[in-house]
Amino acid sequence: MTPTGYRRLILTRHAKSAWDDPELEDFDRPLNARGRRAAIELGDFMASRGYEPEEVICSPARRTVETWERVASAPLEVRPRLRMEPRLFHATPEIMLEVLRAATEPTVMLIGHNPGIGEFAASLPANPPNDPEFGRYPTGATLVVDFQIDRWADLQPKTGSVQDFLRIDGR
Repeated sequence: MTPTGYRRLILTRHAKSAWDDPELEDFDRPLNARGRRAAIELGDFMASRGYEPEEVICSPARRTVETWERVASAPLEVRPRLRMEPRLFHATPEIMLEVLRAATEPTVMLIGHNPGIGEFAASLPANPPNDPEFGRYPTGATLVVDFQIDRWADLQPKTGSVQDFLRIDGR
């Protein structure tokens, strides 16, 4: 739970997806085996750290939905409200900010795609994490960032305090 006057964002790029079926539309690509394992690891990591989203806003693309389903299989105590947001499929950072500003719960997990999610992540903290891969925001990357605000509508770039940055997928 997030204390009063704070908001926490768990910003996740979907786990590694499969490219082995050239007939599939980009929207329909599933996770590959590595991505499925990584998403489960991410859920376990979140549970171990107490990162419990109360609201999940997810792109409806297959790989983002599968990422959430595997994260949610972890022993999380909170069962969040899930909202599929079509505007998150290949969204710009501006769209992601607009979507986040409409969130209603104090702790939100947003699951999306690069390049927008990496650019959005870079725009949020006052001081970015000291990780050479942060700028690339690889698949499975997750930033946990807190803001001293009462409402998501008040969120401003470069005001967040990084709590964690995890790269579960690697290259």
